[in-house]
Amino acid sequence: MSKVIVMDHPLIQHKIGIIRRKDLGSKDFRTLIGEIAMLECYEATRNLALEDVEVETPLCKTLVKELKGKKLAVVPILRAGLGMVDGVLSMIPAAKVGHIGLYRDEETLEPVEYFCKLPQDCANREVFVVDPMLATGGSAVAAIQLLKNKGIKHIHFMCIIAAPEGVKKMQEAHPDVDIIIGALDDHLNEKGYIVPGLGDAGDRIFGTK
Repeated sequence: MSKVIVMDHPLIQHKIGIIRRKDLGSKDFRTLIGEIAMLECYEATRNLALEDVEVETPLCKTLVKELKGKKLAVVPILRAGLGMVDGVLSMIPAAKVGHIGLYRDEETLEPVEYFCKLPQDCANREVFVVDPMLATGGSAVAAIQLLKNKGIKHIHFMCIIAAPEGVKKMQEAHPDVDIIIGALDDHLNEKGYIVPGLGDAGDRIFGTK
């Protein structure tokens, strides 16, 4: 079963408390989403494998630690996931970036792919799928299945706010994918919004509410 990691870092909790406020403007909301993603990325990459590499300092040769083998990629689920990309890249500047676009069919309520562009060597990378909200879990499950269909095996999912219903759906569909969460909220309401949540993350990031 996948690991579910709920962040307990004081800075993450403090910043999540601020973005929950309904009177916070888009500029500050965007900035904080990026900062939270950066802090989550720091924690989420804690167990990446290292290897010894010999380098020469100004004084002598020595062994240092570097990331071993696979490189990293970050794949936002459009459009809200875009708000987390810069935060991740500030921690891992060499990461490649892919994009997955999904919309919800109004009749079936199932996610439908409309865009997918990934780095050519994505299958050889450790991939972090990012989306601020894990609500019903439909988009996250579909995005990860899309990656698996393309031969990608090393996948992590990172979000800022999650509902128990979404976590359960993800674990059932993708028990091999770890889930990194900023805050685990109480439940979904009848419209599928996370409660207490923070509203529609995409609208608040891009000022379209």
